[in-house]
Amino acid sequence: MRLLLLGGTEFVGRAVAEAALGRGWDVTVFHRGRHAPTAGVRSLHGDRTAPDGLAALGGAEGDWDAVVDTWSAAPHVVRDSARLLRDRAGRYAYVSSSSVYTWPRAAGADEDAPVVEGAAADAGQTDYARDKRGGELAAVEAFGADRSLLVRAGLILGPYENVGRLPWWLTRVARGGPVLAPGPRDLALQYIDVRDLAEWILDGVERGSSGPYNLVGPQGHATMGTLLDACAQVTGSTAELRWTDPDVILDAGIEPWLHLPVWLPPDSEAHGAMHAADVSRALATGLHCRPVEQTVTDTWTWLQSIGGTAPHRPDRPPVGLDPELEAKVLANSRSVR
Repeated sequence: MRLLLLGGTEFVGRAVAEAALGRGWDVTVFHRGRHAPTAGVRSLHGDRTAPDGLAALGGAEGDWDAVVDTWSAAPHVVRDSARLLRDRAGRYAYVSSSSVYTWPRAAGADEDAPVVEGAAADAGQTDYARDKRGGELAAVEAFGADRSLLVRAGLILGPYENVGRLPWWLTRVARGGPVLAPGPRDLALQYIDVRDLAEWILDGVERGSSGPYNLVGPQGHATMGTLLDACAQVTGSTAELRWTDPDVILDAGIEPWLHLPVWLPPDSEAHGAMHAADVSRALATGLHCRPVEQTVTDTWTWLQSIGGTAPHRPDRPPVGLDPELEAKVLANSRSVR
């Protein structure tokens, strides 16, 4: 297989590049040159937002069996790239997001759930949800419904993470001491290891899949307990996980997801939307999810290899709980479980 990656040097794109090389595929990465690409790929440079930014791509020799695009901003950038490539590539896989669904998405919703309104393939940048939906429309406009694969990823964790969620938990638990662990301990989580996402995408383009897929692991593949236990085990920390009642956390002004990454209160609309999607379609096509312990271990190994500080996307807010607020809540709380 000959694969073209638009992006391909960070997080999801890097995982796709490594997975494709592992299969012996011929991989071309088109990127801006801000980050070193994976060794073994063919590298083309260009800025998709600049005038004539696709020149190197348009002038490249040969065709591709598939394109994987991870773009997250103005949809017209996807449109321009897809139009340029529609006669030179067999299939276009656009890495979208579960954010394209109307918020809050009902627990148990599948790919037929309503999507955001107001998105357009030729739009400039607006907000993340409409940008991703516009990217989907752009891919379908250029390649048609039968040659476009829309990968609606949920929460993504694993090595190379540049949002900071799992790296923050690992760093916090490694620091030791009492840790505010958001309860309940058995709260079901739904996420996808970036490498499992990458393998599924490659399987999808190889078998000729098309249309939208919710791409996240099955609900309950992990819990807050198994996630944080794995963090403690892999870091060798003596941290004390203090499982704290959700009401105590919320009353303290702590923001779920932002201050306590991954966590959303049980029985909330947000938890149902982010941790209870129907992924039966992806599972039926062979989605495999590695154990949470492996995801945590490999992320910690990678984090240590780069000096302990994860890269951070400038378009995402920093995550994590202020240590003083954490200590204050733990000192004043008697409601733990």
